[in-house]
Amino acid sequence: MKLTLGFSPCPNDTFIFDALIHHKIDTEGLEFEVFYEDVETLNQKAFRGELDITKLSYHAFAYIVNKYVLLDAGSALGFGVGPMLIFKPPIEKFAFDTVQTKFENEEFTSVRTKTNMTSLLSKSKIGIPGKYTTANFLLSLAFPDAINKIEMVFSEIENALLNDEIDFGLIIHENRFTYQDKGLRKVIDLGEYWEQRTGCAIPLGGIVANRKLPLEVQHKINRVLKRSVEFAFANPKSGLEFIRSHAQEMSEEVMYKHIELYVNKYSLDLGEEGRKAINLLFDTAREKGIIPEINEDIFINP
Repeated sequence: MKLTLGFSPCPNDTFIFDALIHHKIDTEGLEFEVFYEDVETLNQKAFRGELDITKLSYHAFAYIVNKYVLLDAGSALGFGVGPMLIFKPPIEKFAFDTVQTKFENEEFTSVRTKTNMTSLLSKSKIGIPGKYTTANFLLSLAFPDAINKIEMVFSEIENALLNDEIDFGLIIHENRFTYQDKGLRKVIDLGEYWEQRTGCAIPLGGIVANRKLPLEVQHKINRVLKRSVEFAFANPKSGLEFIRSHAQEMSEEVMYKHIELYVNKYSLDLGEEGRKAINLLFDTAREKGIIPEINEDIFINP
């Protein structure tokens, strides 16, 4: 049986799927036609129901739970992995409404008031990696008045800041390892914001299967995917050339930092903790009117 499969070219995804698509494990007769896309493109494909299996943002998943079911394996959740809001110095270029904001330790400090930051962001152009990314959900949660957003491919946000095309940038993936080298600085780590608010890991992206597939096939996909993650953990260098071939000009050190950050116990199995974090994310988003009501069970049946 051949299935369409979409995931990003980022190291965490290529690390997870390497064994599966290259038959280093038993795929139980499944074959895969692979599509490599950035996360927002995958979100849009999922909205159209184009793929049998796909990586997507949890924010996007909230809108299409009637089309897809969440697998236990393959998710990206964790602590210290959240998106970051960054800017290009000097800080003096910003006009603040109330107090003088100091700049030290690479972030706006507590001298800055929430009202002050909210006012600034409401007047600023913010580059985001997609409307339906979890990153944008967290930005909306922390700063609901930040509405002047410009959607762009995540890898273009740093350059847009450097070229003064935007005032702030919302970065994800490997850009959290590179922004400082380009002279950019952090405003807030939205993952830390979520963790301090909830005590839970932040759910970023998951792997979903089309509900049109028979339940037995959904479970087969879940088993095979877990097997692929297990193989990757046991043989971390096995997919090195494959990972590198999709990692642009990323160094091997950055590649594996990226993998260590986003691939963890939740990638093997969401477990009770992972499911709790996802339910909390969706409950919070519904309360704030960020996502619609969800009536289906989002998780694959036991």
